[in-house]
Amino acid sequence: MNRNDYLKLFLIATVLALAYGIWYSYSVFLVAFDETFNWSRSTLAAGFSIFALVHGVTNPISSALCDRVNSGILVLVGGLCISISLLFVSLIQTPFDLFLYFGVFTAISVSMCGWGPSLVQVQRSFKHNLGFAIGFVSSGIGVGMVLAVPLIQLCIDSVGWRNCFRILSAISFIVIIPIGLFLTKNFVPGLSSQSVNNNNLRTSSLNLSQAFKTGQFWLLVSLYFFGSMGAQTLHVHQVVYLVEKGISPIVGASVVSMVGLSSIFGKLVGGYLSDKVEREKVFIVGNIILITGIFILYFAGERASIPLAYLFAVCLGIGYSSTAAIAPAIISDHFGGKHFGKILGIGLFGGASGAAVGPFVAGELFDNFGNYKLAFIFAVVSILIASLCCTVVRLNKYK
Repeated sequence: MNRNDYLKLFLIATVLALAYGIWYSYSVFLVAFDETFNWSRSTLAAGFSIFALVHGVTNPISSALCDRVNSGILVLVGGLCISISLLFVSLIQTPFDLFLYFGVFTAISVSMCGWGPSLVQVQRSFKHNLGFAIGFVSSGIGVGMVLAVPLIQLCIDSVGWRNCFRILSAISFIVIIPIGLFLTKNFVPGLSSQSVNNNNLRTSSLNLSQAFKTGQFWLLVSLYFFGSMGAQTLHVHQVVYLVEKGISPIVGASVVSMVGLSSIFGKLVGGYLSDKVEREKVFIVGNIILITGIFILYFAGERASIPLAYLFAVCLGIGYSSTAAIAPAIISDHFGGKHFGKILGIGLFGGASGAAVGPFVAGELFDNFGNYKLAFIFAVVSILIASLCCTVVRLNKYK
């Protein structure tokens, strides 16, 4: 990898840090919205839920578009749309305004320059060291999680939330659009089947409809679905479980920050290791770390132990982030030809579906049984199924 390669990775990671930093800072804006409008909590939470739903649907579409158009143009247009949509968010007066401008417009804008198109960019540019490259750019999301919340809170305290959105609009315009221009100029077209993993030439040239007919494709989609279902259950319920068990909300919030910090390490190291040994092995090790973290979380709550809570955060950050960074590379190993964007998009939709189902099922289990024991068992089983899918994918490579 040369200096230009590292520059490209850094710029893509910067876009992800800014785009997803705004999304993950919604909890900070939620407090400001509550003070201004006094809307119900369900109304305020719906803004985030609509964003997540729209992003989950449009992210695969953006990935598929990368098979047809210069992906740098998507980043360029997405950056412009983010800038415009945030200006509209700064003007909201009603819940409908919030749902439309943030939940729909901003979500679509983020998907255009977000995770899916970034993965396609990286997959096409880095035939070698693909795992590390994906890990590097995805660490930008972790950086956004860690830095955006305190900085945006400081901005709100200084100039108010409306002006904060206007500042974020200007920053998005100044940062993302030049990066989009750079990526457009340095566009790399889709890889041919001869350019990808030689072990899987029989599947790498398949289009989406042909991939649908293979067992490997559905195993990879299932891997995404069940892995995301288990991990996102923990992401959503970790703080409320710890607080319910006697750990202070401040410590609970700091656990989330620790997850973000650990995820940076997990993505970089997991991605690097996946280039040195079989990716599937690294994926399974990441899931073992994640399952270990679930048991630690349970005992952290039972004992109201702050050290165990932080140890859980490290396991969640490293375990899930390493698997999240490796999964797209595994798909590339099997379906990395010129139709990679469309096929990846279905995998990402599987992950988004799992992220929607897991936390809801865990909440239902808690409401019906009054504790999180079954919810944690549900998460463990989901992650074990993802590991089983990955194992079968690995074994099928040698048939």
